[in-house]
Amino acid sequence: MYALLSLWVYLLGTKCSPHAPLRRASSVRAQNLYYLVMGVRYVKFIPAVGLLILAIVGILLVVLPATETEMPPEYMYGVVLDAGSSHTSMYIYKWPADKQNDTGIVSQHSECHVEGGGISSYAGVRGGAAKSLEACMDRAVKEIPKFRHQQTPLYLGATAGMRLLSMVNSSESSRILKEVETKLKSYPFKVKEATILSGQEEGAYGWVTVNYLMENFVKYGFVGRWLNPGRKTIGALDLGGASTQITFQTSDMVEDEANVMELKLYGQTYTLYTQSFLCYGQGQFLQKLLAYLIKTQGVKSKVSHPCYPQGFNTTITLGADVFDSPCTKDYRPTNFNPLMVVSVVGKGDYQSCLDNITKMFSFTNCSFSKCSFDGVFQPNLRGSFMAFSAFFFSHSYISNLTNISLASPNQMKEAIRLVCNMSISEMTGITKQPKKYMKNVCAVANFVQVLLTKGYGFNEHSFPTISFQKKAAGASVGWALGYMLSLSSMVPAERLGLMKAVPSGPWAGILFLFITLLFFALGYMVLIYRNTRTKEGMV
Repeated sequence: MYALLSLWVYLLGTKCSPHAPLRRASSVRAQNLYYLVMGVRYVKFIPAVGLLILAIVGILLVVLPATETEMPPEYMYGVVLDAGSSHTSMYIYKWPADKQNDTGIVSQHSECHVEGGGISSYAGVRGGAAKSLEACMDRAVKEIPKFRHQQTPLYLGATAGMRLLSMVNSSESSRILKEVETKLKSYPFKVKEATILSGQEEGAYGWVTVNYLMENFVKYGFVGRWLNPGRKTIGALDLGGASTQITFQTSDMVEDEANVMELKLYGQTYTLYTQSFLCYGQGQFLQKLLAYLIKTQGVKSKVSHPCYPQGFNTTITLGADVFDSPCTKDYRPTNFNPLMVVSVVGKGDYQSCLDNITKMFSFTNCSFSKCSFDGVFQPNLRGSFMAFSAFFFSHSYISNLTNISLASPNQMKEAIRLVCNMSISEMTGITKQPKKYMKNVCAVANFVQVLLTKGYGFNEHSFPTISFQKKAAGASVGWALGYMLSLSSMVPAERLGLMKAVPSGPWAGILFLFITLLFFALGYMVLIYRNTRTKEGMV
């Protein structure tokens, strides 16, 4: 250290005294010794200068304006498999890791439709239900960020198809659920449950979906914050393959406890009336209608179907196509050959179709103050409603075929009458849909008409409040989103990040520390300077 310093002093002395080589050796040595002493003294300033620079930089970092901007957290993800009676759909949802009042602001990320039938259709086929889910689950692995896999909850909810299978063969139903759950656990997600939803749960979660998409719970305000809009909720009407649900918020006393459900969302508690009618889904009701017609006309090789288009005919097998379902047990003949093939001929008779369908509902034997049908309690309808799933498709077909708006029961009746009088070729020509869908348009339309007007009690005043929807805000309408929305409160929230996250108290303390350091450095430098000047004077 001293050697380097001596060299530096020597060079400095040489530069400052160009005539040094001409001086006497003793004079050179004295001058070099002077610079060496002065260099050692000024080295003492280095720590003080370092402290001074540190203090200045620290103060600048603390006092310069910092915008306290909330940094959005990473997204959390959730996967819901809607295992319906006719098919399974997978929905991937996402929401900011910071939640609003313990409930995630959920949006649909993507969806995937599983090929083949619902998982209940794999009864007796080992491994079939699990394998059918592979393509969609592989897609979920790719779409969800890898670092979120272990935190992503995965749910499978089976609905009416599995409820029916459980009634017929509970062991086979349990086997399929176990098989599916084992398959789901082979993926890197957090498998929460694979279960059969009750009809009330299905209805309630559908109601949640509807009101979330309509921003009746919470909405994003122009100030950049999620706000409670203070809107009234709307009811939900769901028509699936094996069941139908009606759910709405009510302040009336619900006389049957089985129809009450409470949900807490975004800091609010909602009391709902919800009812699910098993065997009144589109697919099962059409099967019941065939059974009813066979029962009333007798088991024979040819059956007249008033709801099929005139001139249309098809063949069915009595067992697989009609009487194997638990929904048709009340119409099942005492003795029949399940392998018997029957020809079904369409008549295109609107009034006969409507009359036969109406007879399949029971509007008597109510043990409560009021009922919808089949002895089920229902309070007075309240507010507006959204109808989705098969309700939407039926409404869409009727509107496209007739160009009638369907804004009232009378308009619906007029439109359905026109549809029932159409030939199958006219229907397929207008809608560009295959015959297998068009053959049932008249029957389903009349079923919807009876269900909504005679069953639920929609009239000229309340019917226009029904909105028929397939999607809203880019998300499919159904129970799956509501299920994810409700269950997202089980996922830990992550706080918003801040650009300046130090509280005011510690911030002031840090600033004081840097100021103290600044004065200490300045004082230290002054002290060294005075000592140096004193010693220079002595020299």
